Amino acid sequence: MIRGTGASKPVKPLLKWAGGKRQLLPALRPYYPSSFARYVEPFVGSGAVFLDLHNSGLLEDREARLSDINADVIGCYRIVRDVPEDLITALQMLEDGHRAAGRAHFYEVRDARFNPRRREVHAHERPAERYTPELAAMLIYLNRTGYNGLFRVNAHGEFNVPVGRQSSVRVCDADNLRGVSAALRRPGVTLEVELFQDALARATAGDFVYLDPPYAPVSRTSYFTSYTSARFGQEQQCLLQRAVIDLAGRGAHVLLSNSVSPAISALYEQNDAAREAGLLTRTVEARRAINSRASGRGPVLEYLITNVRAGR
Repeated sequence: MIRGTGASKPVKPLLKWAGGKRQLLPALRPYYPSSFARYVEPFVGSGAVFLDLHNSGLLEDREARLSDINADVIGCYRIVRDVPEDLITALQMLEDGHRAAGRAHFYEVRDARFNPRRREVHAHERPAERYTPELAAMLIYLNRTGYNGLFRVNAHGEFNVPVGRQSSVRVCDADNLRGVSAALRRPGVTLEVELFQDALARATAGDFVYLDPPYAPVSRTSYFTSYTSARFGQEQQCLLQRAVIDLAGRGAHVLLSNSVSPAISALYEQNDAAREAGLLTRTVEARRAINSRASGRGPVLEYLITNVRAGR
């Protein structure tokens, strides 16, 4: 339930993300619990749900534990939080370069600057701590000007998304970036690189846990698991299902998004343990933008799996 506005001007995600939840927020909001202890999100991605909770005032006086296995995402968000003005300056320079040279500028940034610098950062044990405003700016720039806003790496860990087809892209929205920075600086918000299992192990009764993992494929040709150089396949979906059932049994408020696919149906809708834990599945309509053919980017059904009763 939404209870007023927590920010003077609503802020929106900085990053475009595969399966990003901004367009699905109206369907998710009825399943936000009206009362909860902490907010936990272990696949933070674009952070659309976190920012929606922030905008609506539901995070007042509450901790928010945001995490992701993708060190680039966490490193970027820490720069947004800590030095937004330095980031804005670097982003504006990249935007100017894109306006002047477009496609050539994109590939020069990707191949000659971002990937070599990212390789240096990931050579260290804690790459998120090595992020700089310049590297974070390049990540945002490539994300916003790349094809369909993907973050994808190959088996060697190199960002390999091609340039997008947009003729004009706004790379630097300084006011919104400052708003996201303020949201991440609010008391009780933490940003960590960690496995979802570790994040969920610390969740307790009364916490609100939102989970938006890499989706299970709906067909043999629809895989998108290259979010990091490690893949999120069926084994990880099964580990997540067991963790979700455990969370529900411990009294946490759980909300999970995933694809309407046979694998996910078997894990939740047709699974006795999931039903006994109080987890119910709902289908909602979403628009899928990541498809090589424009005709394949229309409305699709997605699962919401939750033990929260709508409107409560």
